Amino acid sequence: MVEVIEKGVYLLDGERFATDTNGLPFPDEARENTITYGILRAHDVDGSKGNKMRIKFDAMMSHDITYVGIIQTARASGLEKFPIPYAMTNCHNSLCAVGGTINEDDHVFGLSAAKKYGGIYVPANQAVIHQYAREMMVKCGNMILGSDSHTRYGSLGNMGVGEGGGELVKQLLNNTWDINAPEVVLVWLEGTPKKGIGPHDVAISLVKAVFDSGFVKNKVLEFAGPGVKNLPVDFRNGIDIMTTETTCLSSIWITDDEVKHHYEIHQRPEDYKELRPGKVAYYDGMIRIDLSKQEAMIALPFHPSNAYTIHELQADPERILRLVEEDARKRFGDKIEIDLVSKVRDGKVYADQGVIAGCSGGTYDNLSEAAAILKDQSVGNDYFTISAYPQSTPVYMATTREGIAAELLRSGVVIKPAFCGPCFGAGDVPSNNGLSIRHTTRNFPNREGSKPGQGQISLVALMDARSIAATAANGGVITAATDVEYTNGHKPYEYDPAIYERRVFKGFHNENPDEELRYGPNIKDWPKMYPMEKDMLLELAAVIHDSVTTTDELIPSGETSSYRSNPLKLSEFALSRRVPEYVGLSKRIQKEDLERREGKCPAKVAAVLEKVGADAATTSLGSCVFANRPGDGSAREQAASCQKVLGGDANICYEYATKRYRSNCINWGIVPFTISKDTPFDYKAGDFVFVPDIRQAILEGKEEADAKVVTAAGDIHDIKLYFTNLTKEERQILADGCLMNYYARQNHNK
Repeated sequence: MVEVIEKGVYLLDGERFATDTNGLPFPDEARENTITYGILRAHDVDGSKGNKMRIKFDAMMSHDITYVGIIQTARASGLEKFPIPYAMTNCHNSLCAVGGTINEDDHVFGLSAAKKYGGIYVPANQAVIHQYAREMMVKCGNMILGSDSHTRYGSLGNMGVGEGGGELVKQLLNNTWDINAPEVVLVWLEGTPKKGIGPHDVAISLVKAVFDSGFVKNKVLEFAGPGVKNLPVDFRNGIDIMTTETTCLSSIWITDDEVKHHYEIHQRPEDYKELRPGKVAYYDGMIRIDLSKQEAMIALPFHPSNAYTIHELQADPERILRLVEEDARKRFGDKIEIDLVSKVRDGKVYADQGVIAGCSGGTYDNLSEAAAILKDQSVGNDYFTISAYPQSTPVYMATTREGIAAELLRSGVVIKPAFCGPCFGAGDVPSNNGLSIRHTTRNFPNREGSKPGQGQISLVALMDARSIAATAANGGVITAATDVEYTNGHKPYEYDPAIYERRVFKGFHNENPDEELRYGPNIKDWPKMYPMEKDMLLELAAVIHDSVTTTDELIPSGETSSYRSNPLKLSEFALSRRVPEYVGLSKRIQKEDLERREGKCPAKVAAVLEKVGADAATTSLGSCVFANRPGDGSAREQAASCQKVLGGDANICYEYATKRYRSNCINWGIVPFTISKDTPFDYKAGDFVFVPDIRQAILEGKEEADAKVVTAAGDIHDIKLYFTNLTKEERQILADGCLMNYYARQNHNK
């Protein structure tokens, strides 16, 4: 199904590959002829063809977990008005079921900010963030920055990038997104999918093929090939949104009449243009996907790359499910009791729940196909349940007009409004030891809302909506949609703009500086953060040796989302489901640093400083997290800001899983140290790392430091720390202590 080619290829005229490279341009020159570079160079304010890019975006997107913190940070940094269209959707905290008024207080704050600064405000349950972008914000050849990791609109000719809030603040203050000129990987599509195959099947296969190797990490995926024309827009969107799970930087597709039709039915034909690679385009690698050979897939816990064909699972269920059980026990130890093998009855695997939701699942085409499979069927009255969330009100209206909603309801599907909750544990949380099959974006540990620390465990497997519907029609027995007969006679999607025209506040270019921001009691300002001192002493507060540490583990999703506007309250949840003792340790370290600042350095700290020959007056004390490869998953800046609020000064790792998490660390003044992959890290929480002259090294452009580890037993070991690929601005942000301090210093010096 998927072939990964880890060497460069030349594409000629967008149609065929060069077999003889003699006489062709050098790779650096021919890479400029990709669609990717055509768009990136057009947005690079330097206007050069260098190896560094400084990008300004055309528009931005945020939702109600992130926009309050972004606006609060920008406001503290001198924000006067939104310089580009900035849409704020309310699709994450829209249940308003936890914490009293605090979620709706955030929404009221968002509307007041849209009025004051000139923003676009999409009320709760009208659309999930990425569907509103697809319907109203995208333009061919444009770039959108979003404070959500799944900001991907390449299938509509618009490059989308998901980053932490700090990068959006920079755009609001007319600064740039700075990156190294990326490599580009061609995703070459051939053939036509079989009936019953959907976008999640292709996406899961793609993630499986490239995630573990890191082949596409921080690269741009460019989709082309004869198979593209065989995919409807919703199918393309469903693949595209999942490219985030490959750890790529962004994505872009060729555009054609299907995409042109999308813009036409959304009454924006002027925003379409054809995008094609140039006559000779170079790609740094290629992924060839034969759509005709694609099988129905299932991604088992705890990652979208943990994938099998459904037929493989059916053929050997007990062995495969035992592997998941073993993985769970390694992650959670004796905190939980897991029994997935009990889902196997008479050789068949049974699911307890099905969910079709969000930016990947709740499309018109997915709901249409699911309804066709379930027509005149029943999901039954046993333990199996199924919910569907149309991804926007226009999609919901279209399913109602076409009878799709009626067919789903008649079969026993519960239809709910546009909401992202099932993607992050705020809706449809399964029962303990329950197995949920979902057409959503992620199935990371606890992403479905369970709390292993309290003895709870439930699990999510990702499947396409078609196979979820086939499973529902088969009494919960996991079933490939390719194994069932059905006919889909529904009409194609027809967009109705009425609800957006009547409910969405569109304030761009109509800002009102006299509008008062409306605050609730949970919306708090950021606490004081200190600039970097001469030397740095770090005490390890968490040491994690998992192969990958997700942002969900660094700051859990679910009910914590209600506290995203309250930095101190939210920080209480940091690492709570992975290292429960982290918050207490960090608070103790932070308290000791405050004592040091007051001239009352604790005896234990003073003893360590004496061992390394440092002065308490010029040496900061902060907590530190070590993880092998932290930051996979969400763009949420709180994965870093919570560490900073608790006095965190650095992360140490072998590599960062994503650029966005590393950027979040930098913007919150957390030094992103790395160590050599040949360096063992056998230290424990309570051990110290001393980094001499770190401020000078950062500001002078150095990229490594000779540090010392002082163990709890008093032993001293040398260790080399690296801090490479930092821009001049990022170095100053670190020296100032965080992005807000950086802007405050600039404003003070004006």
